[in-house]
Amino acid sequence: MGAPGRFAGRALSATSPVRRNGIGNGELTENDGETPVLRWPSLRQPLDVLFLFCCVLLTADVLVPEIFGNGKTKDYALWFWAGRQVLTGGDLYKSITNGALDFIYPPPPAVMLAIPAWFGKIPLYLGLSILNSAAWAITSQLSNAMTGSKKIPAPWLAALPGFATVTFVFDQYDLGQPNLVLLAMMLLGFWWMQKGRPWLGGSMFALATAIKMFPVAVLPYLLWRRRWAASASMVVATLALLYVMPAPVRGFERNAAELKTWFSAMVGSSSEKGFGQRDEQNWSWVNQSLIAVTHRLVRPINYYMDDPRHAPEYMNVLDVSYKTANWIVLAVIGLIGLGFICVIPAYRKMTERSTAEELGILFCLMTVASPLARQYYFMWLFMPLTVLMHRAAFDARPKVRTGTWTLLGIVGVLMVLSLPVFPAMLQAWGNNLLATALLVGGLIWHMHHAPPLLDSSEVPERVA
Repeated sequence: MGAPGRFAGRALSATSPVRRNGIGNGELTENDGETPVLRWPSLRQPLDVLFLFCCVLLTADVLVPEIFGNGKTKDYALWFWAGRQVLTGGDLYKSITNGALDFIYPPPPAVMLAIPAWFGKIPLYLGLSILNSAAWAITSQLSNAMTGSKKIPAPWLAALPGFATVTFVFDQYDLGQPNLVLLAMMLLGFWWMQKGRPWLGGSMFALATAIKMFPVAVLPYLLWRRRWAASASMVVATLALLYVMPAPVRGFERNAAELKTWFSAMVGSSSEKGFGQRDEQNWSWVNQSLIAVTHRLVRPINYYMDDPRHAPEYMNVLDVSYKTANWIVLAVIGLIGLGFICVIPAYRKMTERSTAEELGILFCLMTVASPLARQYYFMWLFMPLTVLMHRAAFDARPKVRTGTWTLLGIVGVLMVLSLPVFPAMLQAWGNNLLATALLVGGLIWHMHHAPPLLDSSEVPERVA
């Protein structure tokens, strides 16, 4: 969804600028000017109105319990507490529940939360909801602009990835998680890189990493692609955000000590019992990361260990030690990494189209390579889904369009299996992980089977 109506993107080619001819007809025409990619929603567009209505409903889900009920639960109270700790000079990593840290993020997010927390809970919660809404719109518009299809989608096609991921979006609002905001930051980073501003791009990657560390996985990709400016910018900005930015508020020595505490608790505490200060959850069915699913498959782990009331259930096909399981995980990740390197084209053969597919694969891999990949992490499939939807709509070959829509349909069915009406066993086996693998397969196929004539007259100009 995300304010897709009358999508105002243009093809990423300096020689082929495009614009929409009329409103909502999805036609592609030549234009000597350049239409801005990001725009405000329009009340004259039905899908924009629907987007705004959804944002209001999702914001109400956050604010109504706080105003009229017993207070909003999930992570919102934690964000307020972290901001207040910065304001009052309190310790960020002394609050412990059941032997685990309550605040498991690095210090910069707490510093960022301090100012809105000063105004109270409702302004903070409202501000976070508005930020999620803006990120949703940015994610939709940038994803549609970066597909390399050189076609402007009709409103319903532009909105389709938003409908497909709406349950993930709900989780961002309801739980108070920042993954949607991080996705918008990453897309902005790649957009700026494509516009010849690698230092800005790297800074956006750094900001995402300083908030929640798993986006750091983009750095090896930047180095492999020899994006030296973006890589250097990301490293320098990340260090500045982690060590310098909080220091005037927290003090240099105290901030360094808190960073050490956080790193030891989050990275250095991995064991057979669990990791990341959420031991039971991270080995249980709620985590569909490559690491967690592999461990559940190769050693006996009760995937209901987060619920002591539930009888233990297992899914392992092997019975190996924790150490052996880690070696298997490393082997699988290594093979996937080598496979990624092998399938992406050489630099001189890169096109706008192949770059979009490459980035789609990258977002898939970053999602499942994170040690923790709960349901809301798969919000990052938004961009890969958008790329394949453009291929399904605009490819010149009818059989390819049919096959791509079929693949997307299977992916959609797999994602639906995460709804509460279905048994948790399906998530334990990795329904979203399998959906991600299918998306990667589809993107690889399209990367190596591009149509010979991208601007063929057989390509549908209008997709309602």
